Amino acid sequence: MAFVYFTIQYAIVVHDDIIERTGGLLGFINLGLLESVVGHITNDFYYPCIEDKVTHLLYSIIKNHSFKDGNKRSSIALTSYFLEINQLGFLIDKYIKTMENIVVNVAENQIDKDLLLEIVTSIIYEDEFSEGLKLKILRAITPAE
Repeated sequence: MAFVYFTIQYAIVVHDDIIERTGGLLGFINLGLLESVVGHITNDFYYPCIEDKVTHLLYSIIKNHSFKDGNKRSSIALTSYFLEINQLGFLIDKYIKTMENIVVNVAENQIDKDLLLEIVTSIIYEDEFSEGLKLKILRAITPAE
């Protein structure tokens, strides 16, 4: 499958639109980090499958803090768009509803990139999370006593 990608300029426009509509600070802290992640997902050797690309894009936008504000919101919007332009638009509602909670856990270091990949893979290929994945998520987000 030949993947379709978006540009760094598109990512900035989407971010700015989100901030203007929902509030927050416009601008970026490190545009190079954003350019890096948008470029990295085009490397099919490191990110051969759609779930690898989506996971890397989502995780990196959240963790790199390229923007002054709205990194979690932008990560969801940009990965949703990536799914759409790669013929998976029918998943967007399910993806957004799931990721609204997950991105907070990623930002708080409760969900690591490996577990995020399992979550994204499940969203793409399964109707619902398996019991095993639900338990992994629960263990990851439940504070240790």
